Amino acid sequence: MEFSGSKLLGSLTYLALVFTMALGDPLVPALIIFGDSVVDVGNNNNLNTVVKANFPPYGRDFVNHRPTGRFCNGKLATDFTAENLGFTSYPPAYLSQEASGKNLLTGVNFASAASGYYDPTAQLYNSISLTQQLNNYKQYQSKVVNMVGQAKANDIFSRGIHLLSAGNSDFIQNYYITPLLTVYTPDQFSDILIRSYSTFIQNLHGLGARKIGVTSLPPIGCLPAAITIFGAGSNQCVSRLNGDAISFNKKLSSTSESLQTKLPGLTLVVFDIYKPLLDMVTKPSDNGFMESRRACCGTGTLETSVLCNSRSIGTCNNVTGYVFWDGFHPSEAANEVLAGDLLQQGFPLIL
Repeated sequence: MEFSGSKLLGSLTYLALVFTMALGDPLVPALIIFGDSVVDVGNNNNLNTVVKANFPPYGRDFVNHRPTGRFCNGKLATDFTAENLGFTSYPPAYLSQEASGKNLLTGVNFASAASGYYDPTAQLYNSISLTQQLNNYKQYQSKVVNMVGQAKANDIFSRGIHLLSAGNSDFIQNYYITPLLTVYTPDQFSDILIRSYSTFIQNLHGLGARKIGVTSLPPIGCLPAAITIFGAGSNQCVSRLNGDAISFNKKLSSTSESLQTKLPGLTLVVFDIYKPLLDMVTKPSDNGFMESRRACCGTGTLETSVLCNSRSIGTCNNVTGYVFWDGFHPSEAANEVLAGDLLQQGFPLIL
């Protein structure tokens, strides 16, 4: 009864939000995004890095059927979130030409594929570290202040939603494949990441952010590429990797509770994407999917970024039945499901 009651409350609140949006304005003044490839919309396009997605077949199902730099066939979960909040456009990549003038007033996206809580992860791939993303945010704030004045700018920063998605690259693209594995235990490495996370949130709060959402780690052992690389020939989720994600997520939750208590006026929500994605992987048919082990692009077992290209043999024609688009990233259909969960969990950031 408690579960259905909470679902009913969520539905009623959602209806109230839809009614509010029907009046014309977004539910919050701005949506500002930090993180890695799960939320990057093109900041890596002009960087000297191999971790890019600005070529076909990426973006084939996006609004204009062209690649934008999103690691997906279409929309990201954050794109659906922008729509759910009532925005008529998506936060542009900060390094793009679109991030200028009045477009800045409704938010921007600082995320960079292959970035993470651990700055050396970004350095490995020549992407934009979270530290630099925060510096870019400071530049952005100055631009907004120059346009609308300090008082209006402060209102945008304090009432705007700031979303953070990181940690995947730290484990998959750094820890598990570099000598770090012999230097730190997974528990020690996650402690390092959590300290960076805590510092980031405190710095963001110090810059006026009051509504912050952070995503948990997904079941990283269920990513198609992770099964291929670390699964020792099995076709099942790698329990060791999922265990590391669960351990990290517990620390993320407890640290976030502490930060919420410590920092005045802060609303900090941890979005659980572990369970919804695990449900899609382990019970695909229950969620409207037919394939959850193989991704759509290429063989579906490994390809991502430059390996997922227009010449990749075997790329599926209809991705709507696939949980994953490439070896590491969900399909647009899966992102839509995840965005629905984000909306339910994120009501405290809206109200």
